[in-house]
Amino acid sequence: MTRPPSAAQWRLIDSADPVTGRLRGTEAQLAALVKRGLAFRHPRPPRDHFLTPAGHRLREAPRTPEPAGAAEVSAPAASGVFAARIGGEEGPEAGPARLREVRSAWQGLLELRRMTRPDAATDLPCAWERTHLVQAAALALEAAGHRPAGAEGGGYRIRATPQPEAVAVHEPDPEALRACAATLEKAGWQVGEHTEPRTGARYALASPRRT
Repeated sequence: MTRPPSAAQWRLIDSADPVTGRLRGTEAQLAALVKRGLAFRHPRPPRDHFLTPAGHRLREAPRTPEPAGAAEVSAPAASGVFAARIGGEEGPEAGPARLREVRSAWQGLLELRRMTRPDAATDLPCAWERTHLVQAAALALEAAGHRPAGAEGGGYRIRATPQPEAVAVHEPDPEALRACAATLEKAGWQVGEHTEPRTGARYALASPRRT
């Protein structure tokens, strides 16, 4: 790729589905992204277009500030993107609209697993999940109906850890913690319970399985 994407191409890349990378645009626009190695056309019907790993990296990479007035042209889509609840943040209530969003995102993630596996299986995490560990684990838990912690506490909290490909799941209720662990195991994660040395609190350490 010798030239940066055009403003129109940036709009397509920015508006791609945050989980699956599914793209929407004209045939000419999508073909141009394919030619640049930023998108591919899925061989199975309905033969939609999706971002390639290079396209995902480009979208998530820091960008140089745009010249004054360029915002109207590029229309960056930094807001309004779905994000699973990791716990402890102020977020949307678990109403019907939120449940639909979560369900749609989880189905999109399963489709991404299916597309990127030679056997089209959906039982193991995909590459996107391995590079977005906290969000991937949070989506699995929220889609299964577990309650994320509010600002005051109570509910699960998912946090990054120094260990490669591992997240920590904190939940003050031991039974709820075990339920979170069971959900992640069902979603293709390897989970073990541990104890905080300083506080004695139990937590789950989860890593996406490879086999």
